[in-house]
Amino acid sequence: MSILYLLEQGAKLEKESKRIVVKKEDKILLEVPEFKIDRVMIFGNIQITTQAMKFLLEQGIETSFFTIYGKLIGKLTPIQSKNVLLRIAQFEKSKDPEFRLAISKTIVEGKIKNARAFLQRFSRNHPEVDFSQSIKDLDSCLEELLRKTGIGRLVGLEGRASAIYFEAFGKMFRKELKFEERFRRPPPDPVNSLLGLGYTLITNEMFSVLASIGFDPYIGFLHHIEYGRPSLALDLIEEFRHSIIDRLTLELVNKNILTKDDFEEHQQGVYLKDEAKKKFFQQYERRILTSFTDWEENSEVNYRRMFYLQAQRFAKTIQEGAPYIPFSIR
Repeated sequence: MSILYLLEQGAKLEKESKRIVVKKEDKILLEVPEFKIDRVMIFGNIQITTQAMKFLLEQGIETSFFTIYGKLIGKLTPIQSKNVLLRIAQFEKSKDPEFRLAISKTIVEGKIKNARAFLQRFSRNHPEVDFSQSIKDLDSCLEELLRKTGIGRLVGLEGRASAIYFEAFGKMFRKELKFEERFRRPPPDPVNSLLGLGYTLITNEMFSVLASIGFDPYIGFLHHIEYGRPSLALDLIEEFRHSIIDRLTLELVNKNILTKDDFEEHQQGVYLKDEAKKKFFQQYERRILTSFTDWEENSEVNYRRMFYLQAQRFAKTIQEGAPYIPFSIR
């Protein structure tokens, strides 16, 4: 999959013949044949012509609009899947308290196990960092998970496990940029800024996959339904957060790919500068396209492909009652 990231403020996206053209002040910045694009991501003040919008829709190319700081505003999406039977099954399952609790436990269990595996892997490479207590605390969370009888208490346990994990995560940073605590909006420091942008990107990708299969991305099971909240997409990215975005963030900082000079303060938050965003997206694409062997298909896949496979497996869980097995960390 080829994704076009547009970051140049004041630019315009146009359609010429069977090409996508990006211009600024009548100067052509980029020309791309339509068959080389699968998705367009627009950040900030970038215009798009009506002809370009129609062309993208006709070609089935989804366009996502973000603020300059990476907050998703909305999508220009082709006609969605006609799989109404899947949506009906999803609606029915969302009203089944036993199913909702069971699948939510599976999601939380997968997330905690991946957090534990991430800490163990780092500890093997850096034995001077002691994560033994954090791992023990996560094991206690896994044991307690079995006894939870309500979604509210389950969410509370997931929050506690996340706090344990992020406290340990802060000990992994070995350069000038440090991490003390997870904050969302506005991000108060560079590491939180990277995590927030990365989580936004994988949520957006999972949203698109779910919609293409026929799910309603707004009706989740662990994450409660809230106006405008893509709850199902948030459910299914839980198992991917650590192996994709947390690892990416760690590499960007510890390998000095991004430094404090790549960030700026704006509206009480800390965000990547425009040039640094280009580095981030290049590294994000590298990470999301990392290859590994899928346990079920016994074939080489990447994380982007894995999003689709997991969404398909979740559909079988919804419609056929097949057990759902979360992705385990690579």
